[in-house]
Amino acid sequence: MDYKPYSPEWHRKRYLKEAIDKYLDDYIDNDTIMNDILSIVCDRQERAHAEYHKLEDLELKLDFRD
Repeated sequence: MDYKPYSPEWHRKRYLKEAIDKYLDDYIDNDTIMNDILSIVCDRQERAHAEYHKLEDLELKLDFRD
């Protein structure tokens, strides 16, 4: 899919392509690429869970004050 040049979508795709190209140019094996992607996704998921629980705790404290 091609995006309008210099749009946010275009930049995201360009950065992703550059990262993938770097892995391939450095002859990194597919398992390492997959593990790195999974690690990034898992880290993001853990941060999202922590933020959710923090907000949930805040909501409970705010409800308690009513």
